[in-house]
Amino acid sequence: MPLEHDIARLFVPDGEAVTIVPLRHGLINDSFLVTTKSGPWAVLQRINRHVFPKPELIMENLRVLAAHVRGRAVSGNAAGDEIRLPEILKTQDGRDYVIDAEGGCWRALEYIEDSQTIESIKEIRQAEEVGVALGRFHTLIHNLDPARLHQTLPGFHDAPGYFTRFLRASARPRHVLVERNLLQGLSFVENRWGLTRVLDQARRDGKLMIRPIHGDTKLNNFLFNKNTGKAVSLIDLDTVQPGLIHFDIGDCLRSCANPAGESPEDIASVCFDLDIGRAILEHYFAETREFLTRADFEYFYDAIRLIPFELGLRFLTDHLEGDHYFKIDHPGQNLHRAQVQFRLTASIEEQEQLIKKLITRFAVMHSR
Repeated sequence: MPLEHDIARLFVPDGEAVTIVPLRHGLINDSFLVTTKSGPWAVLQRINRHVFPKPELIMENLRVLAAHVRGRAVSGNAAGDEIRLPEILKTQDGRDYVIDAEGGCWRALEYIEDSQTIESIKEIRQAEEVGVALGRFHTLIHNLDPARLHQTLPGFHDAPGYFTRFLRASARPRHVLVERNLLQGLSFVENRWGLTRVLDQARRDGKLMIRPIHGDTKLNNFLFNKNTGKAVSLIDLDTVQPGLIHFDIGDCLRSCANPAGESPEDIASVCFDLDIGRAILEHYFAETREFLTRADFEYFYDAIRLIPFELGLRFLTDHLEGDHYFKIDHPGQNLHRAQVQFRLTASIEEQEQLIKKLITRFAVMHSR
């Protein structure tokens, strides 16, 4: 019997028959849908130790997060009533994770019924729901002391660090003819390296504060109710850790506001959709007015521009290093991925004044 069946039985109540089906969602952890006679019951996951070498820190963070959310609900917090986080399920003997004989770390999370992910924004209402959900999530956790959370991915969103690594990789001697696409990518980075320091410097200067963040706010980490279309949950909480909420905003817009997706064949089709961006930001800011500051608003454009550039930088660096981090299906795929993110960055730059005007209007309406 496969290992996941043995692990699942540690969590499932005695006597419950189960079926287990692999889930394809997610590129990091191994995930399985556990179904009992009552229907879908839990998502069983083996945490990827190559990405998260200390999975026990993830579980500690999830406990802290769950306790904080419970406390907010008791105090009558509206956001807690509207955005739901998957509950950590325990084994029959009270553990919330299991280590197998090979050192694999397994946990079971509540399955949220009648929910689904979407791969792209098809209508503005979906973008509005994303803004509401992210805003409610940040409102729910903004007063959780970030010192209580572990860094589950040290160096994540360390843009200056990514640039330093890029410099080392790009300085390596190359024994083949450098292709045009690579030269264009190198030039794109060299002309914008200053971007990598903007948010980090604002944090060092005390203009931006460290808060709890989600850390991976791409579109398919939002769950939508199948019947109402409302966003009901944010999942994949392994990267919840201290950071700048600007990272979450930038990553959310990077993922949601590019209708072409992350791997289109035609890079020219990549663009930043201002209507989608406006819908997300308008509803996000309406939810977060209680704690956002004017300084926060001053750096939102920089975040929207930085995050696709940062991801493109990481793809390009991995290409130069031999594709060790991001999985590829064919040679050159990470270079192509970098080009997509750089084209999205350029599209954001082309609309800089429009985006800044939009943010300024919301700042006047909502900031403290």
